[in-house]
Amino acid sequence: MPRLLKIFTLLALCALTATTAVWAAGFEDTLASIFTRHTVYGVRYEIIIFALILVGVAIFYNNTMQVAVIGLLALCFYKYEFVDGFSVIQRLFGYTNDQGEAVKGSWNTYLNLALMLPGFSILANIFEESKFPSVLPRYLPSGSLGGMVLLVFVFCLSTFLDNIAAAMIGCSMAATLYKNKVHIGYVAAICAASNAGGAGSVVGDTTTTLIWIYGKDPLVLAHAFLPAIVALLIVAFFGARQQHKYTQDVFVPSGSVQIDKKRLGLVLLILAGAIFFNYFFEFPALGIWIAILIGALFVKINFREGLNAIESTVFLVCLVFCAELVPIDSVPDASILSTLAIGFVSAVFNNIPLTQLCLIKGGYDWALISYAVGFGGSMIWFGSSAGVAVCNVFTKARSFMNWLRYGWHIPFGFVIGFGVYLLVIGWDPMKGNPPDQMPQPISQSEAIGNTQIHHNALPEGVVVDEAAQQ
Repeated sequence: MPRLLKIFTLLALCALTATTAVWAAGFEDTLASIFTRHTVYGVRYEIIIFALILVGVAIFYNNTMQVAVIGLLALCFYKYEFVDGFSVIQRLFGYTNDQGEAVKGSWNTYLNLALMLPGFSILANIFEESKFPSVLPRYLPSGSLGGMVLLVFVFCLSTFLDNIAAAMIGCSMAATLYKNKVHIGYVAAICAASNAGGAGSVVGDTTTTLIWIYGKDPLVLAHAFLPAIVALLIVAFFGARQQHKYTQDVFVPSGSVQIDKKRLGLVLLILAGAIFFNYFFEFPALGIWIAILIGALFVKINFREGLNAIESTVFLVCLVFCAELVPIDSVPDASILSTLAIGFVSAVFNNIPLTQLCLIKGGYDWALISYAVGFGGSMIWFGSSAGVAVCNVFTKARSFMNWLRYGWHIPFGFVIGFGVYLLVIGWDPMKGNPPDQMPQPISQSEAIGNTQIHHNALPEGVVVDEAAQQ
């Protein structure tokens, strides 16, 4: 904390000095005219600042929280100074627009994130102390196949549980199985497995839940399990091989290990609380902490684990809020290529606002976009909240270059899964929409991105009476 205070103080002094110098030199009008243009060669300043934040995270990966906080302050300073009507209070708590419509704020999203990461860190510690991970090696196959089975278990867990919790439990099991000697490629695979499991489940990932709330058919979204399973098998195969070469085999306990049934029951209670409050109140964090506090009456809980996750929590909340402050003037028209591109963009741009923009735009194949934004964030460690969570356990994986170097199988699996979906199911943006959200049909050439999509084009055979329109 003192180091962060020093950085804030230095930043404030630099800003004050620079502002005084500019105003004293009489350049304030010039400076204002530059920034009020809002763009540099067509690129908005917010995007430039956000890109610099991501570069800073990649370079200063040991100080990611400080980079994210400073970047958020810079974004807010620019928005307050040069963008009319900007207000953080309105962003968080909502406002009434010019048409008299109430616009909801996003405070609940950030409160959920702020409480979930520490809660899941405590959950992972309880699960580890239950001794269940120590018993698991007895039932895992030997060799790299054991590592693959563990990743499949994480995938299955993530289908009905938030991907953060699935990733944290997977990390706890891997740390016990391999005596904390876990390869970075396998850490990335744990993150990918947790994100893949939530891609087709409306309760397994925030983005999929968002699409479901918007009215899309959950049975159609389940089609995303096809590419997710294909990608999982590829990532599990190569990730388990990396881990096997790194440690040769899983650790098998020599003595008898007794499972702590109280702690294991508390884990189930926490999971049930998260699912219940997520389904009925869209506030899983509250269910997690209620269950933890109830469990504290019967089991000794190490709350220090939650404090250890504060740095990662602040980083994630700041990064998500920075993404919300970046205006994207136009989302590309829905097509196969734009969906593939969105999958790669989600690795660096938070997938929650991306998903919201796609829903507003409309016309996407919702199962495919669910897979793209869900699994695509696994390509870089800060591309998803699950990646931030696993790097909180294995800090050596908190490196942009190392994640890309050893987690190369994730983008490879993503592309293969994407292709399998198109070959087996095909591009179909018409399915899964309620009647009032049905998109206009597009041609195959438009779907693959060869020609511009004309949303106002009428179905073939329909003639418009121009005189009647006038």
